[in-house]
This record gives sequence, C-alpha cells and structure tokens, in this order.
Amino acid sequence: MTDPAQRRDALGILPFLNDTRLWRIFLFGALSGFPWLLIGSAMTLWLKDEGLSRTSIGVFGLLFSVWTFNFLWAPIIDHARLPFLHRLGQRRSWIALCLAVLVACSALLAVLGPHVSIAATVALCFAIALASATQDLAIDAYRITVIGEDEPELIGHGAAMATCGWWTGVSLPGAVAFQFSDAHGWPPIYLALAAVLALTSLLALRWFREPPRGGAPGQATPPSGQSRALDWFNRTYVSAVSEFFQRNGARLAFGLLAFVFLFKIGEAFLGRMVVVFYNEVGFSDAEIGTYSKALGLPVTIACALAAGLFSGRFGVVRGLLVAGIAMAATNLLFAWVAVVGPDVGALSVAVIADGVTSAFSTVAFVAFISYYTSRLHTATQYGALASLGNAGRNVVAAASGFLVDALDGDWAAFFVLTSVMVLPSLVILIWIARGVATTATAQPPTGTPPPPARQPG
Repeated sequence: MTDPAQRRDALGILPFLNDTRLWRIFLFGALSGFPWLLIGSAMTLWLKDEGLSRTSIGVFGLLFSVWTFNFLWAPIIDHARLPFLHRLGQRRSWIALCLAVLVACSALLAVLGPHVSIAATVALCFAIALASATQDLAIDAYRITVIGEDEPELIGHGAAMATCGWWTGVSLPGAVAFQFSDAHGWPPIYLALAAVLALTSLLALRWFREPPRGGAPGQATPPSGQSRALDWFNRTYVSAVSEFFQRNGARLAFGLLAFVFLFKIGEAFLGRMVVVFYNEVGFSDAEIGTYSKALGLPVTIACALAAGLFSGRFGVVRGLLVAGIAMAATNLLFAWVAVVGPDVGALSVAVIADGVTSAFSTVAFVAFISYYTSRLHTATQYGALASLGNAGRNVVAAASGFLVDALDGDWAAFFVLTSVMVLPSLVILIWIARGVATTATAQPPTGTPPPPARQPG
C-alpha cells in the first residue's frame, strides 16, 4: 500500500488532478480571459485591418482602464443581492449576469463592429470591459474564498490554475480566430466566438458551487437614508481600506501598493502593441495565430503549473523577483525579432520565452496579492489591488502607440524601453523582501491570511 506521507506529497505536487475546486478555478479563469481576446488582440488586428493608426489603437486600449476602477463597485459584489438572480448564490448570480452581457455584446460586434461603426464598436467594447471587470471581482473572490484558511499551500496552485485558464481563454479561441480571419473576415469570427462563450458559460454555471462566505449574504446592501448609507459606506469601503493598512502597517502597505502599480507596466506596453508589431514586421494573420497563440498556450500552461509549485516551495517574493528579471530579459528578444524581420524561428523563441516569463510572473503576482487579501473584504481588497496593477497596465500603457510613433516606428528601441520599465518595481520588491524577512518571526494577527514572509524570497 502507498505510504500516507508519500500520498500527501504526491497530492502536494499535483493537487489539480484531485481537487475539483482548482478545475473550477481553471474554467472561470478561461471565462475571465475570453473578453481580453474580444477587445484585445483580436480587436486590435481588426482595427488595424480597418486602417486605424498605431496611436489610435493604443488610445482604444483605454477601454481596459475599466479594470482600474472596478474596485469602486467591488463592495457591491461582496454584499449586494441581485433581484431574482440572487437565488443562484451571491457570486454565481453576478457571474451569470455578466456572462449574459458578454455574450450579447460579442454577437452585436459581429453586426456593428469596426466595419460598420467605430462609435458602436467603442460602446460595445466598453460594455464588454465593464461586464468582464465586474465578473472578475466575483471570480477572484470565489477563487480566494473557495480555498480554506487552513490550506495556504493551495493559494499558489489556485493562482496557477486561474492563470492557465486565463491564457486558455485568450489563446485557444484566439489561435482559431486568427487562422480563419483572412479567409472569412472578422464579423463571422466574432459570431462564432459569441457562440463558444455562450456554451462555456452554461457549462461553468452548471458546475459552479457557491463558496462559504464570512457573513450573511446581502447584509451590507445599501439601505435607504443618509445615515444608514454612511454606515454602509464605512462598513464596506472604509473598513476594507483601514483593515489592510492596520494588518500590514503603513510602511509595508505603501510599498506593496507601489510595487503592484509598477510591476506589469513593461509587459503591458509590449502586450498592447505586439500584435501591431507582428503585422507591420510582415507576419500573416495565420502565422500570428499559430505562433503567438497556439504555440505559446501549452508553454504558458505548463509553466503556470510549475510556477504554482515554485511559489509553494520557495516563496512568492522570490518567484516574483526571478520572474521580473526574466520578464525584462524576454522583452529584449522581441527587439531581436524587430531586427531580423519576419523569421518564424526567431518569433518562436520570443513567444516561448514570453510564455514562460508571463506564466511565472502572473502566477506569482496573483498569489502575492491573494496573500494580502482579507476574507472579510475579499472582492473589495483584491479588486483594489488588482485595479492598481491594472492602472499601470491599462491607463499608462495606452501611450504605447504614441511611444512607437514618437520613436518613428523603431520597434527594437521600443522593446528595449519596455525592458527598462520593469526595473523600478524590482527595486521596490527587494525592499519589500527585506522588510518581510525582518518581520517573518512576528506572529500575524489572528484571522488574517499568512503573508509571504513565511516563505521569504
């Protein structure tokens, strides 16, 4: 018979094979990533095909700033009940509403997309961004609360499965869409994507299990009356912010906020323009789909799972530091592709390296902010931290097209600059790691999530 200790070790290495909660996290991760294809890489290429400039495409990316502000309505996701739909459960009802909006808007883009009206395209993409950003609040809250407080070792694995799902939702349908866009055009592609999203949504909602929550559903729903509304505001927004600063201390809290804001800026500048770069350097839509989507997906999934193991064994902070250095180095490979031209060998190397570093950095980043999220204010605190990261990724990176134009289309110089953008966050991370190591022996407050200091990087 198998020794119990060996069995526990095997489960610790490959928990995703045995825990259905992690597979649900994977599926919801795919639903979280799918909208980024609809208004991200696929829409970028469609806009490019319709003749929009690099600067215009970069500014179009301001739609992603919705994820920067979704923390403003995060307490509503935590506490408010939807009429009629609330019978499905607190998280499930919000996810169901958002998925319905996503499917409808995706189908409408096939009819009213850039080939018909840019204004209608902007409006529909904004609705997709709003629904997706709201859905992400419920999905992230589900991911954190579905794992018990006595299972901190699963936080990294949950982040890994969420990352695998997200990249699957972006890359797998994206690879197919790019393969057929040249022959069939984007309107029928978007109609097919809407159908895939609808089927996946039905499967996810049927499989969903509402996680336990710390408090009665709807207990903080905004009541009428000024004083009662103020009391609700204090018990949601104010309480969530004050709890975060009290638990971590002001000095560490501000360091965390600075790191979260800066870490993904370089990657965001690259990601916003990379499809335009592929197009301008001479790759076809089919090649873009094959190499940037289909080739990168299995690499990203494998490395995301490995990153979950790495974070559990060696620490989230250490994983972030290694991933950040690798991320800066990987961006230089795209500068190399810019120099050599449309060489699929060079593109393959860059895409594989980017998949490896993106997976490690995303898993470590998600696990990092999950550690610092209170279960009492799950959607609010995680949403605020994720929104801060999105502020750097989406608002600042909207200038990516302008930067390429300012460099007169010098893509190699652009990618070198994206590498440099990573460095300030790594300096802050080293400072955080030293502070965390110093306080590692201190007893954490009762009822708070275990900080990465238990596994110093």
